[in-house]
Amino acid sequence: MSMSIFFPGQGAQYPGMGQSVFEASAAARKVFDCASEITGQSVSKLCFESSKEELSRTVNSQIAIFTCSLAVLAACQEQGIPFDSCAGFSLGEYTALAASGILSMEDAIRLVQKRGELMQQAADQTDSCMAAVLGLPDETVEEICSQTDGIVLPVNYNCDGQLVIAGTKQAVQAAVDGCKQAGARRAVPLAVSGAFHTPLMADAAAELRRFAEVLPVHTPSIPVYTNTTGQPLSSDNLPAHLEQHMVSPVRWKTLVQTMLSDGHTSALELGPGKTLTGFARRISKQLSCQAVETMDQVCIAAGGDA
Repeated sequence: MSMSIFFPGQGAQYPGMGQSVFEASAAARKVFDCASEITGQSVSKLCFESSKEELSRTVNSQIAIFTCSLAVLAACQEQGIPFDSCAGFSLGEYTALAASGILSMEDAIRLVQKRGELMQQAADQTDSCMAAVLGLPDETVEEICSQTDGIVLPVNYNCDGQLVIAGTKQAVQAAVDGCKQAGARRAVPLAVSGAFHTPLMADAAAELRRFAEVLPVHTPSIPVYTNTTGQPLSSDNLPAHLEQHMVSPVRWKTLVQTMLSDGHTSALELGPGKTLTGFARRISKQLSCQAVETMDQVCIAAGGDA
C-alpha cells in the first residue's frame, strides 16, 4: 500500500537528530554529504553535535531539519517503501518539493540555505516571536489578534484547539493575555527565532523569490499539497508561490482534510519529532500516521523487523 509523506517544520530540531539513519543507511549518508558539500559546512556535525540553542537559530535549524528529513526519506526509499503524495509543514514544504522532484535535491538545499539566512536576518531585525494557543476556537483567537494593537496574526492552523500566533513580542504577549482571559488552556512560546508567516517576513520573501527565479522547476512525480491553500501545488510560477508561502498562514488542518478527501488515509512523518503525527490524531480518526526518524522505525515501516 502506498503512503503519503509528511515532513516536519522548524521547531522539531534536537541535537542528535538523523544520526541513526546516517550510521545505518548509505542513501541517507549521501543526502548529508550533498548538503555539506553545497552549504560549505558539515551538516552532520550541525545535526549531531550542536547545542539546543545553536540548532534553534533559524539559519541552522532549517538546513538541519531539511537534511535530516530528506535523509530519512532516502533510507525509506532504500528499503523500497512507495509513496503516492507528500506535504510538509512550513519549512517541510521545501522538503516535499525535493521529494516530489519539483526541485532537484541540490537546488532545494541551496534554496533552504538561502531561506534560513534570509529569515534569520529578518528575525534579527525585529523583536518578534511565536506562541501556540491551546483550547480556543480559531475564530476566538482570530478576533483577539485583530483587536490587539501592533502586529500579531494567526499563522499556523494546526488542528482543532491549536492555533499559533506570531508578531512583535509586545503584541504577541498582549494577544496571549487576551487568549488566557478568554479561556485558553495554555499559551506556549515556540522554539523559533522570528515571526514566521507574517508581513514581517515580506522583504525576506521577496528576496527568496528572486533567488528562486533561476532554479529549474520540474513536473512533480507525486502530488505536493501546499500550506497556503491545502490543495495540490502546481509547479507553475514556483518563485511567486514561495514568496507567498513565507508570508501566508500554514493551513495544515485544511491540507490534511483535503488529502483525506482525495483518498490519502495513511502517512509517515519523516524527520525529527512527531508533531505532525500528533496533529493527525486530532484532525481525523480516518488518518493513520506514524513518526519515522530512526533506522529501526524505517525498517518497521518497510514491514521488516527492527
